[in-house]
Amino acid sequence: MKVVILAGGYGTRISEESHLRPKPMIEIGGRPILWHIMKYYSHFGFNDFIICCGYKGYMIKEYFADYYLHCSDVTFDFSSGGAMTVHSNVAEPWRVTLADTGAEVQTGGRIKRIAKYVGDERFMLTYGDGVGSVDLNALLRQHEGSSCALTLTAVQPRGRYGVLEIDEDKNRVVAFREKAREDANWINAGFMVAEPELFEYIDGDGVALEFAPFERLSAENKLGVYRHEDFWQCMDTQRDMNALNALWGSGQAKWKVWE
Repeated sequence: MKVVILAGGYGTRISEESHLRPKPMIEIGGRPILWHIMKYYSHFGFNDFIICCGYKGYMIKEYFADYYLHCSDVTFDFSSGGAMTVHSNVAEPWRVTLADTGAEVQTGGRIKRIAKYVGDERFMLTYGDGVGSVDLNALLRQHEGSSCALTLTAVQPRGRYGVLEIDEDKNRVVAFREKAREDANWINAGFMVAEPELFEYIDGDGVALEFAPFERLSAENKLGVYRHEDFWQCMDTQRDMNALNALWGSGQAKWKVWE
């Protein structure tokens, strides 16, 4: 089964990094978050990737073109014309299609543009900026047991701010607590499974997947939800990036399920 990864946006909310490189190429533990996502899917046996490139997409293409240079020891013999020998090369079981889906195209439009690479088959779909501990096998089983055209993973992220309980008569804080997950709404975390029928709900480049297509699918009772109550984190801001790097550095990265 193919895995489609949306990796073409500008990443404006993390512009400190994204003005230099596309958001999926921002590094966690010295590797692009895109690599982390792919390693996670590969752990579950999903190794055929279609990456929807856009903003600075050439950097993603160059990364995979030089993958051995990034991940292996190499010797350059300049006495022999610069011949390169790769030592203990890292051989990922991946097939990677890098599709230029345009810099200004919305998420739905990007998906529509890669329909020719997916073909008439079910596929995985996710964003290029989030990691988690989602059980992809359970997600797939739930989708297969439904009549949905798309099943998305929903999470309840913990709020960033503490909650104040106030005695309004005395203008005093009577309690302070961290905002709990149950205080938050469920949101779309990506990690989706889709039928090729999804392409029919996308009219063109200007369509954002999260609006008209989702609304139509929901109205037709074809939008499923898989509830995930364990770890998930989107890398939306510099703070998120620092938090993910801290988890990786401390050995507490729950998405690191591979050896």
